[in-house]
Amino acid sequence: MKPISILGSTGSIGRNTLRVVESLNGDFKVAALGAGTNVELLAEQIIQFQPRIVAVADEKCAEQLDEHLHAKSVTKKPKVSIGVEGLCEVALCDEAEVVIGAVVGALGLLPTYRALEAGRRVALANKETLVIAGELMRKAAEKSGAELLPVDSEHNALHQCLRGEQHAEVKRLILTASGGPFRTASKETIENATPAEALKHPTWRMGDKITIDSATMMNKGLEVIEAHWLFNRSADEISIIVHPQSVVHSMVELVDGSIIAQMGVTDMRHAIQYALTYPARLTSELPPLNLATCSKLEFYEPDTERFPCITLAYDALRTGGTMPAVLNAANEIAVAAFLDERIKFGQIPALIRAACEAHTSQPATDLETVIAADAWARNWVSEKIQRAASGSH
Repeated sequence: MKPISILGSTGSIGRNTLRVVESLNGDFKVAALGAGTNVELLAEQIIQFQPRIVAVADEKCAEQLDEHLHAKSVTKKPKVSIGVEGLCEVALCDEAEVVIGAVVGALGLLPTYRALEAGRRVALANKETLVIAGELMRKAAEKSGAELLPVDSEHNALHQCLRGEQHAEVKRLILTASGGPFRTASKETIENATPAEALKHPTWRMGDKITIDSATMMNKGLEVIEAHWLFNRSADEISIIVHPQSVVHSMVELVDGSIIAQMGVTDMRHAIQYALTYPARLTSELPPLNLATCSKLEFYEPDTERFPCITLAYDALRTGGTMPAVLNAANEIAVAAFLDERIKFGQIPALIRAACEAHTSQPATDLETVIAADAWARNWVSEKIQRAASGSH
């Protein structure tokens, strides 16, 4: 049984990972779990999978977890760690050979880096980690010999398409995008959309933050930056195509004009299992894609006027250094403010653009530098939103 650690076990990717572990009939065991504040679900996971170490957000959550375990008469309790340090302990759990990186946002940065430093296989679902500090992550993996495998469906698809292809044979990577809930909406409708409207994704069921990123199409912009670091391709060699059916998860165009596409059902368990078992392929409990039902596959160029976040992300990648970290942090704060109904949907890209224009990019030479840029952007955007709300300038 191959031991694994899961960073973000109570989120969508974490829960699906545990479903995959169950389906693989003893090929994997759970060594450690990192969660946030959902201690009730974490308690259930502890009872079922019996990890040696778990991490929660803070001391209060640790106390609540202990109460839940006591109420369920659990006698064999795991070690409980706190915060980012706790997540790092989960990532570095001595038993774990594979670390699933599924913590949302910049919180996953340090534990992912520590896992790569330690030479672990990291199955990464947290795109922000590579957006913020892709160069550092890649260098850490190269130095330790760690494997970095993508769980994001698009990058996982690219990884599958690239198996056996030489770097010089590949002309460009093509990331597919569903187009989100506003694919056919007018610019005015998009700019004035409510949180309820933006959270109605037509294809995938995901967490709130990533669903809003899909609605602005910032998720595709972040994925372009992620693909740059995963596959060593320039911005000009990475394209986006809107594909509403979400059947083709991504494609690779070769220099001879051939295009290789990875297709499958819209279920994250496919990508998770691939990353866990690579290079082997094991039988999956998921049904195969029924090609007879795929009567219509559509592809469109993305509209960067209605979805300016795409351009902002490409610009940040080309600028390099700490600019992608600022882009990501500004987006996180703006999305949170929109979900709290403190700003309009159309203000999300405006705030990101303003933050990037106000920032002077620095070389991303160490974690401290990118973390400082991340903190600067969060404070800058938060203060701008607060000033606007109070009517000051």
